[in-house]
Amino acid sequence: MASSGISSMSAKKQEGLGETLLTVIYAVLIALVIRTFAFEPFNIPSGSMIPTLLVGDYLFVSKYSYGYSKHSFPLSAAPFDGRILESAPERGDVVVFKTPADDKTDFIKRVIGLPGDTVRMQDGRLFINGQLVERQRVDEYTYRDTYGSVLRLTRYIETLPGGKQHPILEDGDHSRYDNTAEFKVPEGHFFMMGDNRDISLDSRADVGFVPSQNLVGRAEFIFFSTDGTARLWEVWRWPFAMRFSRFFDGIH
Repeated sequence: MASSGISSMSAKKQEGLGETLLTVIYAVLIALVIRTFAFEPFNIPSGSMIPTLLVGDYLFVSKYSYGYSKHSFPLSAAPFDGRILESAPERGDVVVFKTPADDKTDFIKRVIGLPGDTVRMQDGRLFINGQLVERQRVDEYTYRDTYGSVLRLTRYIETLPGGKQHPILEDGDHSRYDNTAEFKVPEGHFFMMGDNRDISLDSRADVGFVPSQNLVGRAEFIFFSTDGTARLWEVWRWPFAMRFSRFFDGIH
């Protein structure tokens, strides 16, 4: 009788372990499906999109906005090229994409040029299809960069063709990428720029034109934000490091 009782307990333990393992497997599969086809979280490690996005912002990107490519899947492991259920981004969308240089590194920038557009910079001013893009000075914007230096830049509101408005920062109009050749955006490609214009590596130089299949998704909203002053183990400092005012902010 005692032996039978022990066997019964062992069987129940094995059954419980099996159910736990199945639950974990189902949870992982559900998370992978959501990450692949619905939303994927990203964090912002650099200041190229300030003031729209700050270092330490965590955001959700909608994977369904532009359809699906191999880069929609973990490790870009899908065996096809191009896009399925494709929908084109709009000018002014904030987009996560795989940089064409290696097809692996995630970048986040704003769509400035659509297929067929011409884009150029002259004395710090943006021209699209030969037309000067309006910008209106707002104020001085101050922030501390990742090296601890305090930067004071000018904030403008830029109005793209079609009427979409967004903030940009300029440290003057004679920086490295403030004068460029005229770029003609090829079919199936997009021209990307960061909102922090003078420190952004984008389509004006290093990134180049971004193919449609490299688009990962559209940035939708910030779900968490921290200024980086609290380390992971410094629990008592977390409330002071969190930027609560940015939680659930939409990205425009």
